[in-house]
Amino acid sequence: MQNTAIKLILLLGFVSVFSFTGTDTLQNEYRAEGAADSNRVYVPDDLEATLWAEAPLFYNPTNMDIDAKGRVWITEAVNYRNFNNKPDQKLTFNEGDRVMILEDTDGDGKADKSKVFVQDKDLVAPLGIGVIGNKVVVSCAPNIIIYTDENGDDIPDKKEIFLTGFGGLDHDHSLHSLTAGPDGRWHFNTGNAGPHNVNDKSGWTLRSGSIYTGGTPYNKENQGNQKSDDGRIWVGGLSLRMNADGTGLKVMAHNFRNSYEIAIDSYGDYWQNDNDDQVVTCRTSWVMEGSNAGYFSADGTRTWQADRRPSQDMFTTHWHQEDPGVLLAGDNTGAGSPTGMLVYEGDALGEKYRGTVLSCEAGRNVVWAYWPKAKGAGFDFSQRVDFISSFPKVEEHYIWHETGKDKRKWFRPSDAATGPDGAIYVADWYDPVVGGHQMHDKKGYGRIYRITPKGKKLSTPTLDLGSVKGQIEALKNPAINVRNLGFVALQAQGEKVIPAVKALLGDANPFVQARAVWLLAQLGAAGKTEVEQLLLQSTDARLQTAAFRALKHDITPSSSPQEIAQQVDLCQKALKVASLPLYREIAISLRDVPYAAMASLISPLEAAFDGKDRYYLEALGTALDGKEESYFQKVRPQWPQNAAKWTPQQAWMAWRLHPKAALVDLKTRASSPTLSSEERKRAITAIAFIKDKSAALAMLDLTKSTLKDVAEQAFYWVNFRKTNDWQSLLDWQEAAATQLSPAQKQMLTWKDIMTDANAPIAKREEAAKTLAGDVFGGQLLLAAASENKIPKELRPLIAQTIFNNPDRSIRMMAGDYFPRPSGKGLSVSLAASFPADLGKGKQIFQTHCTSCHRFQQDGKEIGPDLTLIGKKFDKEGLLDAIINPSASLAFGYEPWIIQTKDKNTYYGFVVGDGANVLLRDVAGKTSAIKASQIASRQQLKNSLMPEPSSLGLKEKDLSDLAGYLLGLPK
Repeated sequence: MQNTAIKLILLLGFVSVFSFTGTDTLQNEYRAEGAADSNRVYVPDDLEATLWAEAPLFYNPTNMDIDAKGRVWITEAVNYRNFNNKPDQKLTFNEGDRVMILEDTDGDGKADKSKVFVQDKDLVAPLGIGVIGNKVVVSCAPNIIIYTDENGDDIPDKKEIFLTGFGGLDHDHSLHSLTAGPDGRWHFNTGNAGPHNVNDKSGWTLRSGSIYTGGTPYNKENQGNQKSDDGRIWVGGLSLRMNADGTGLKVMAHNFRNSYEIAIDSYGDYWQNDNDDQVVTCRTSWVMEGSNAGYFSADGTRTWQADRRPSQDMFTTHWHQEDPGVLLAGDNTGAGSPTGMLVYEGDALGEKYRGTVLSCEAGRNVVWAYWPKAKGAGFDFSQRVDFISSFPKVEEHYIWHETGKDKRKWFRPSDAATGPDGAIYVADWYDPVVGGHQMHDKKGYGRIYRITPKGKKLSTPTLDLGSVKGQIEALKNPAINVRNLGFVALQAQGEKVIPAVKALLGDANPFVQARAVWLLAQLGAAGKTEVEQLLLQSTDARLQTAAFRALKHDITPSSSPQEIAQQVDLCQKALKVASLPLYREIAISLRDVPYAAMASLISPLEAAFDGKDRYYLEALGTALDGKEESYFQKVRPQWPQNAAKWTPQQAWMAWRLHPKAALVDLKTRASSPTLSSEERKRAITAIAFIKDKSAALAMLDLTKSTLKDVAEQAFYWVNFRKTNDWQSLLDWQEAAATQLSPAQKQMLTWKDIMTDANAPIAKREEAAKTLAGDVFGGQLLLAAASENKIPKELRPLIAQTIFNNPDRSIRMMAGDYFPRPSGKGLSVSLAASFPADLGKGKQIFQTHCTSCHRFQQDGKEIGPDLTLIGKKFDKEGLLDAIINPSASLAFGYEPWIIQTKDKNTYYGFVVGDGANVLLRDVAGKTSAIKASQIASRQQLKNSLMPEPSSLGLKEKDLSDLAGYLLGLPK
């Protein structure tokens, strides 16, 4: 049925919808300039969309939830990035941001009433809302705040800072929406703007961080390699779960960049999208419990730029797809800014839409639809179509639209939600830009679209939560937090409601069946028995998986022997069922079970591995986490003595687990001429992830291999690993520090003269000019300037010389401290008005840009790859980024200046931060600097990309350059 549905959508095409005209004069007058002309959106031919609500009923929406009455609750972000947006030039709320309630009181399919539920100074651009019973849960870093409406008058009677300590105040990469899962627990996520130091209500502490800082003035300090109370290192963005009372906080997965929202379906599966670093590698993924999503290095101390290996493509390196212990990334959606997620489980749109996974893509003006297919132990994401967009075909309009004045590109879907009526609601933060830590629409205009079957009126059902029948109907409702009302009410009654809940196992909607499974498992011993029988007798793999998840124990390092024994017993029963997804869940559940207790389960689980399925391999790796050596020592005698003759299953297991005990075998495979270069490469990679001196020595030996591919890869790993995991294992550097040359020592003398207030002014000016014209002297000046130690009277004199310094990096960095004689004065609008000469644009790119940027086959990948920049910017947007390179620095490309205790100065991008700081300069050279030897470090405000005026480029030149990069018509 799903295949048929997809073919219908692709064949029937799309239909435009009517604009919402409204009856309120204020609404018509309020619309942002041109908004009325851009309300046209496209949906599948059998659906229609109406403009359900718009400003001023509410302002720019970040997230929404829908209650049992069909009212839409919105978190606004009027005060978003006020540090970048002058309050006197845009809509601003001095009393804080708001939570709004929108309602269609007359049932005509359009909102006609709005009210403020709460306005609070603690709300600074909140990014998430969940309406769960009488509690309104708002996600706004550093807090999860609960507003309780005890008497139902839509005015909060109580405010509680439920959890606090999350990083990311006024930052997109922070706390996101919280929802009630099918298990009755609360699920939410947070981006990588750490550190996150959070105590749950039982006192358990999450400690998580990474190398990432920036984005807001408040995100200044962060670090990876932090251990939480479970003894594990969690990094980057996190998916989290807790009990409804705030206890039992648990990391479900980690190492995202900035997953804006986690969508959990009734089977308990997690779906998410994730943003990238402006290198067209956004993704949509299924998330495995306990998994590492691969954005940073596993400890969070290095970026993907630092870890990029020779010959790796961008998607592979960005998500560390060739590292053992990293989950498959899913669908590469290219450039964009993904936001809200939704799994549609209703029937109102028709059976073919049931199970649709929706991913909002604000950067591409579209909400995408997926129908993920089970494939092995994971899912296939190959089916993706436009569900709602402001363009007929999303992939086409990025090729030819030139100007930011095209209001169709202001459609920025921030979230999607299912109403209790079965309709899908899509919130639109209407703005000419997305990201960049700012907003350009000064009125805060926003919209909500309602998507329904064409020609069919949907209405909100009246729920009777006082009866079992009404509670069952609530549990069946497609709105995620509405069905939680039924779950909670039924759960409280225990075993007496088992017959009514069990009847749902025969429901026509499989998602309703899954909800019944979770609830039955919480209805006493009799309910659990029903679920155990279903686990062993059902022929539905996903339902069996839900049953196992509902029955399993949360085993932790502190679990009792009795709890561990119960979990192992459940796993042994489940192994009688031949189901790879179920085996995957069994493996995941064993992560914290001691090896002795689980040893008998490993053989049947391992036997199910086909030597290809990376999802299943990762589940096996999760089961054996911390037990790799015990496992390998047990199974090695059963494997071929000659490691070059291992089966694919054995080779992949050795790569994933990379135990020290396998080192000799891995070296044999790495050196074997009988294996393919790809298999040798995998063995070399496995050695590189063994944190032991013997691995470092083995890799050194491999650099002498007569096999060219082996020697080259080993050479790379030696030079890379000596800056991180193997740094302290061998004496990689000479003991004596490098001596300064006589010329460098003379520069130090000139510096002393320049800063000597008692020296003659003429001599001090000579010293300043001499320093400014010398490479090492320029480094000294930049280091002194970063510490504000340059005399004011000498700054203009230095500026006359330093911008002619022989070192291009110094010339660029000097703009942070000294006024450029050439000034700026270039106009984006004037540059955009010129027609583009693509031939001249290519010449400009090859002359000025290839030293840092790659475009198609030209250039280097020091800065962002520009090959697909047309999917990120239109002409005006790209020109603004070129003319004002420091206005919106991409993460990973913020410039730093570091001075060491031996007076050396380094500058570039920090790509690793730990015992060694890794700094990549504008020439692509990476320097490893011991943290203990750093005297000072400072992040600079200006981009390392030179302003075009300093290169002698004018508006027409920039038009030509932008035209070439965007492939615009001549």
